Amino acid sequence: MNDLRKIPTHEVTYARLRDMILFGVLEPGQPVTIQGLIGDLGAGMTPVREAIRRLAAEGALLPQGNRRVTVPHLTPGLLDQVAFARLTIEPKLAEMACGALTSALIDRLEAIDDTVDRAIRAGSVREYLEANHAFHFALYEVSEAAVLVDMARSLWLRFGPSLRVVCARAGAAGLPDRHEEALAAMRAGDAAGLARAVERDIAQGVDQVRLALSRGEI
Repeated sequence: MNDLRKIPTHEVTYARLRDMILFGVLEPGQPVTIQGLIGDLGAGMTPVREAIRRLAAEGALLPQGNRRVTVPHLTPGLLDQVAFARLTIEPKLAEMACGALTSALIDRLEAIDDTVDRAIRAGSVREYLEANHAFHFALYEVSEAAVLVDMARSLWLRFGPSLRVVCARAGAAGLPDRHEEALAAMRAGDAAGLARAVERDIAQGVDQVRLALSRGEI
């Protein structure tokens, strides 16, 4: 007997639209119609509108006139705020997670990082972004700090689209990846070292986006 509950349509629609913002087709400043999203997501008007409402509340979408929405552009001032919050919250999540890491979970994180490495070698930005996100949140979720994890997810929604644009233009060589340092700290049970590795990983991506903003590339 299958006891798995069906995921509600509105949650599936939200997750799909969130992934379009993080990894897929929606770039900063690109307007899309609600009707177009209904077609892209294969969902009805009500779940699409609910997903838009939730993502707008998280700062990931900006409602426009004429039944359109867009992914907002990062400004230098907003980037400073997002960077400050990420560099404060995510290293702390990593530090909190360190004591709960098991050998099996570290093996899983290493396998995810192998996917990150393959994506970088192949120049696959989408695969890199998905695997990089999976690595970070598989780690953060064992912290049992649900409020901070939710905040981190919201911050990634604000930051991710700009990072995606930068990665697509810069090519695979410069994609942020300090996971080997993080994995070494995990194996050593070094919570402070893990926090530092995560901080460096985030800072690398922030610096790339900040440089692109200064050049008017995004």
